[in-house]
Amino acid sequence: DRDAPYFEFAGGGFIFNYRNAENYYGFVARPKRRLPEDAILEAHFEMPGGRPNLVLSEPVRPGRLQYMFRTGNLLGIVKGHPYKVVLKLVDGKTGTELGRVEKTFATEVDQALLPRKPLVIGPGYQQPQ
Repeated sequence: DRDAPYFEFAGGGFIFNYRNAENYYGFVARPKRRLPEDAILEAHFEMPGGRPNLVLSEPVRPGRLQYMFRTGNLLGIVKGHPYKVVLKLVDGKTGTELGRVEKTFATEVDQALLPRKPLVIGPGYQQPQ
């Protein structure tokens, strides 16, 4: 169906790794129909604290079953706030937007309650000195 969305969200959300003091969010998207081979995917993430959106891009790969995007470590994540993500399919030659899907993610944990420094370090989770 030519009017069907190109993608669907297959999962996503916030990850709080309290041992390493890492906080990020991301998503997995699956193509619902064939994607143009010269296209580019652009993932736009709303950032905490009113900072400018983070935009990540990846070229379309024929036959790929899913695409994963995630932010780097974040500061200022607020419990209950709906953070918006937009996945755009863009023509790689003209920059024309061919399609988009949008979703919001929220967390039930406020980052202020989590440690600011890693609780453990190294592959064996040794205590910091």
